[in-house]
Amino acid sequence: MWEKLRIVFSIPELRQKILLTLLLLAIYRVGWMISLPVINQAAVHGNNAATGGFGSMIQYAAVFSASNLQQATIFGLGIMPYISASIIFQLLGSVWKPIEDLQKEGEAGRKKINEYTRYVTVILCLIQSWFYVKLYVMGVDPSTNTPQLVNPEFIGATGNLHLGWQIASVLTMTCGTIFLMWLGEQIDEYGIGNGISLLIMAGILAQMPGAAVDLWSNSARRLTGFDSGQIGVETLVVLACLFVAVVFGVVFITLGQRRIPTYSAKHVRGRRVVGGSRQYLPLRINQSGVMPIIFASSLLMFPHIALDWLSRIWPSFSVAANAFSSGSFLYNLLYVVMIYFFYYFWTAITFNPKDMAENLKNYGTFIRGYRPGKRTADYLERVMVRITYVGAGFLALVAIIPTMVSGSLGVSPTVASFYGGTGLLIAVSVAFDLVQKIDSHLVMRNYPGLLES
Repeated sequence: MWEKLRIVFSIPELRQKILLTLLLLAIYRVGWMISLPVINQAAVHGNNAATGGFGSMIQYAAVFSASNLQQATIFGLGIMPYISASIIFQLLGSVWKPIEDLQKEGEAGRKKINEYTRYVTVILCLIQSWFYVKLYVMGVDPSTNTPQLVNPEFIGATGNLHLGWQIASVLTMTCGTIFLMWLGEQIDEYGIGNGISLLIMAGILAQMPGAAVDLWSNSARRLTGFDSGQIGVETLVVLACLFVAVVFGVVFITLGQRRIPTYSAKHVRGRRVVGGSRQYLPLRINQSGVMPIIFASSLLMFPHIALDWLSRIWPSFSVAANAFSSGSFLYNLLYVVMIYFFYYFWTAITFNPKDMAENLKNYGTFIRGYRPGKRTADYLERVMVRITYVGAGFLALVAIIPTMVSGSLGVSPTVASFYGGTGLLIAVSVAFDLVQKIDSHLVMRNYPGLLES
């Protein structure tokens, strides 16, 4: 391994890309710790505003968006507005003809869609940051009837944050997200790997040591039994085995493919017969990545937030709020159902069997036993439906592992989410993509890849 790392850093171009990527990620981590000017740091450390439905929402969003919402930093929104805008245009490409035509124009159309995506990102940032400042930063302390996270010197005569500072906070968080978007694009162009994905992975990995320290500090470091309510040695062993099992499953599903054999038609060119070779059409098992989990969990947040807010006014809503809380049977059931739904939905949008069958026909390639055209498209669709069922089941299992671990082993949700579940799925997937990008540079120079023996 050390020899392979030496080879990686001995290539000037690859070394420059890696060092630039590390530098940009370090800049992101510095900005991740810079809070808004109006924030009272002493109040943030003892803050209880991020509780209930809204607190669970911002804790979950921090995993997927490379954000620091609980500390109210300049990168508080993270990269999620840009991801949301990209998803919006990807969905519009399948239902709105102008966007669909732009997607078919190649590089020029892609640049135009990226331009529109940036405009929508700015709009989403302004809206989300305004609500964030109103709900979280300006949350009122009942004892003093003043915003509990705002420095007293920024509070006006009305008892609230000055309007000018509200606008400054909104613009600061908007500029922070735009800067993160620019960092991701610089990594894409001059660094190595997918910039946005690396920012998200960096945010996840940066919180893992804290979760490990929290787990170790709260453990009894002796045999206590699973029913004692304490975290003993047996719980730590189970967590370690679960970590290895989830990593193995993520690697298996991420790299898993259904390889459909295809054959190219024979052609006579002069005196030679070319073609007739056997190839494979790879169909990924995890076709949609983590998007179904993001969609399902985002939608399930809102009923809990709304019912949690209503239960403070009408206590009778507390039963419904607990039913939709994370870890409950109803929550897990709806979570699995919605993951399956969005998995099939996302696969139907991103995978077009008719276009694939048409491309195979144009290249003179066919699947044995199926006529080119509609028969081939129907066969590809049947295969993808079966693959989707397996992939959705895996994602559903990965998604509910943290709640199962947290409820059965008495581990905090923070520890469970980072050492098994969606965060781990994202980190492993992005790491594999990064290794493949590095391998492509090594193979071009006749070196073995990082994972080759």
